[in-house]
Amino acid sequence: MPIAYVLLTVEPGKEEDVLQKLRTIPEIEEAHRVYGVYDTIVKVNAPSPEKLKEIITWKIRKIENVKSTLTMLVVEQ
Repeated sequence: MPIAYVLLTVEPGKEEDVLQKLRTIPEIEEAHRVYGVYDTIVKVNAPSPEKLKEIITWKIRKIENVKSTLTMLVVEQ
């Protein structure tokens, strides 16, 4: 099962709204606001690489006020 960490840049002032929407996605195991270049980090656990791509492309990136994402795939568990 592929695991990825996704870093998100969010519209200023909308971080909490985005975080609440992220937490409704079943494949997201963790979602946290962070300080630094990115605003939010999520841990995604998907049943297949295709499903992981679908979650990131059609669920995470389509959330209103998400400006950009950076995905890091876990290579060793």
